[in-house]
Amino acid sequence: MSNRKTVIRFFTIADYEEEEAWLHEQHKNGWKLSKMIPPCFFIFEQCTPEDVAYRLDYKNNTENSHYFQMFRDYGWEYIGRCVGWLYFRKPLSETNSEQDGEIFSDNESRVELINHVMKTRLLPLMIIFLCCVFPNFIRSIETSDSLAVVFTVLFAVLTLLYLYLLAYCGLKLRKLREKYRND
Repeated sequence: MSNRKTVIRFFTIADYEEEEAWLHEQHKNGWKLSKMIPPCFFIFEQCTPEDVAYRLDYKNNTENSHYFQMFRDYGWEYIGRCVGWLYFRKPLSETNSEQDGEIFSDNESRVELINHVMKTRLLPLMIIFLCCVFPNFIRSIETSDSLAVVFTVLFAVLTLLYLYLLAYCGLKLRKLREKYRND
């Protein structure tokens, strides 16, 4: 039996809490995260099943040695980075309270994380959609070339996919932001 496994699992930028819960369950089942490969490959190593909290923080290369030292001081192990997300874990047996199992000390910090994700990930996706995908879709509709049908279908699929993901992520991040503002 192999002591490593690769799992393909897709999470959007708005699904980071679900990703944390999924990684927690994997560890409880004896598989600890060792590496992530974009966009959706998770490499696990077999381990002793343990109750371990996984937490994600989003940074755009703005972290420094003090940032990582702060996490180490609070008992968090840095696992790695994947597309701006930083992965940390900590055995729940080393926590004294529910707050010890969190990397954010208050809801204001969580709201700041969500705002940062919206500004640096969701907004650029919207700009790419409005500047690249949607205009090409419109252009392909207006073209009477024989290949235009193929491009029209391709850009229609891309347009629908982009619209769905933008709506899903935007609404979910907004709902999370409201949840943390009202708690």
